[in-house]
Amino acid sequence: MFPAGRYSIKAQRCMRVLRTVQAEHALPQLYACRQNGSSAVTPRITSHYTICPRDKDSRWEGVEMERFADEADVVIVGGGPAGLSAAIRLKQLANEQEKELRVCLVEKASQIGAHTLSGACLEPSALSELFPDWKERGAPMNTPVTEDVFSILTKKHRIPVPMLPGLPMNNHGNYIVRLGHFVRWLGEQAEELGVEIYPGYAAAEVLFHEDGSVKGIATNDVGIAKDGSPKDVFERGMELHAKVTLFGEGCHGHLAKQLYKQFNLRENCEPQTYAIGLKELWVIDENKWRAGRIEHSVGWPLNRNTYGGSFLYHLNEGEPLVALGFVIGLDYTNPYLSPFREFQQWKHHPFISKTLEGGTRIAYGARALNEGGYQSLPKVTFPGGVLIGCSPGFMNVPKIKGTHTAMKSGMLAAEAIFPKVTAEDLASETIGLHVPEYEESLKKSWIWKELYAVRNIRPSFHNYFGLYGGMLYTGVFYWMCRGKEPWTLKHAGLDSDQLKPAKECTPIEYPKPDGKLSFDLLSSVALSGTNHEGDQPPHLTLKDDSVPVAHNLAIYDGPEQRFCPAGVYEYVPLETGEGMRLQINAQNCVHCKTCDIKDPSQNINWVVPEGSGGPAYNGM
Repeated sequence: MFPAGRYSIKAQRCMRVLRTVQAEHALPQLYACRQNGSSAVTPRITSHYTICPRDKDSRWEGVEMERFADEADVVIVGGGPAGLSAAIRLKQLANEQEKELRVCLVEKASQIGAHTLSGACLEPSALSELFPDWKERGAPMNTPVTEDVFSILTKKHRIPVPMLPGLPMNNHGNYIVRLGHFVRWLGEQAEELGVEIYPGYAAAEVLFHEDGSVKGIATNDVGIAKDGSPKDVFERGMELHAKVTLFGEGCHGHLAKQLYKQFNLRENCEPQTYAIGLKELWVIDENKWRAGRIEHSVGWPLNRNTYGGSFLYHLNEGEPLVALGFVIGLDYTNPYLSPFREFQQWKHHPFISKTLEGGTRIAYGARALNEGGYQSLPKVTFPGGVLIGCSPGFMNVPKIKGTHTAMKSGMLAAEAIFPKVTAEDLASETIGLHVPEYEESLKKSWIWKELYAVRNIRPSFHNYFGLYGGMLYTGVFYWMCRGKEPWTLKHAGLDSDQLKPAKECTPIEYPKPDGKLSFDLLSSVALSGTNHEGDQPPHLTLKDDSVPVAHNLAIYDGPEQRFCPAGVYEYVPLETGEGMRLQINAQNCVHCKTCDIKDPSQNINWVVPEGSGGPAYNGM
């Protein structure tokens, strides 16, 4: 069990108030440090221990650093569709065979589903395998798709595109869902089966045995001040050890990044490529509401060489609710592009605005998506652990769906792991169990067939005609060949390498928000419920504090202040009045990971903040 807090609830409240008062009256940081032997003095930004080691900091001398350790059979990182499906399947197998199996799942959000964001149109194939009686169990799947609309938008008009049978965008038989609610329901099913779920505990570190195999994870330390020093209430995180650890952190997980390097998992695949998805929930005029209707579009306001598109889903949730969003590939080249402002501009198109006019926006959020598909899948097994879900990237990009493949990957992992962790005579070359059978079963599953069939659609957009060339390729080769063409196209490379210098690009002039259909960034972030403990080191860490001004601002005109969908990054004048500095507003972060992906200098490293911090999505 996780240890109870050291203090009473009343004492904890008092300390929180005291910390808030201290943070509000703290002086601004005036540290400076010299970078890479340079004589230039750079304002200190990063104070996180992953960059500024504690063993070299005198303020940490004498601080107790021993961690409490607990043992489980299986530890799962991440309470999303993949992690929960894996946990459920493990306990189903254990109950069927009457075997004891301790499964522990840690989730950084304050509650299951609070960090979950997706469109979402759910294909129920994996769910029906996991729970054939999901309807009787009350799964929150209230909106079967009744109508499918696809459009190419010009600035003022719409070109309808017929939804031919067999094309990946066809949604017959699918359901429009609020994925956060669906994930919360999965969590309830998991707990009923005996899975131990610990929300509010962020996995901060991968632990290793002496032979190099994964031993488990450590949760994050708490009670560290913004300047990196220990507070009086400092508490070390705890260790969770397991025979096998499943990593289902979602897109671009920070522990998965470490595992890629540790075990060279990306040796034989292409670099992953990503998109950013931005989403809002609106309550609209009931006369405009068409429950079950799905609308997708490509084109305006993006140019033909910027990959992206939109969705607008009409939900049946007891009120006239629509979920709408905009997805932009992070391989775009113009550093002046702002995904958030493109999204706001799109809502003014006549075909979209007619639905929203007179409505009320009630929620906002954003997250990154894997778009590499088949070509970018890494090796998913290694001694002591496996990768599941969006962590390795099983999203079907043309379908704009990854929940069903994420769930199935978790189930396959569970079925491969179970006989090994329950074997009486545990035979393993490493202390942490290696389960290559999981990868073998993946390659025999419908996940592999599905991703292979659509492997060329996303990279086909890298051509002179861009959007139109990609659509032509899809219409001819996919519709006729179903992915059986004897070639595999390549992606353009790392998204962080795609930006052109600012001097080679034209600044984009976006219209001002009108406060009715389009909105400013900070009022949008407020609707995400995002909150972090103010007095903690920023979890958006910089490997070198001098790089943002010297490289990103100088060459690309500071693209992080535009690609971030939450206003985390801004360039402000130095207190001396000479030059600029980067200011990181970490409390705004919605955990989308876009900065870690798109930063052209690859200087930003996203790590977990204190547990429970981040957005508080309600059914996003």
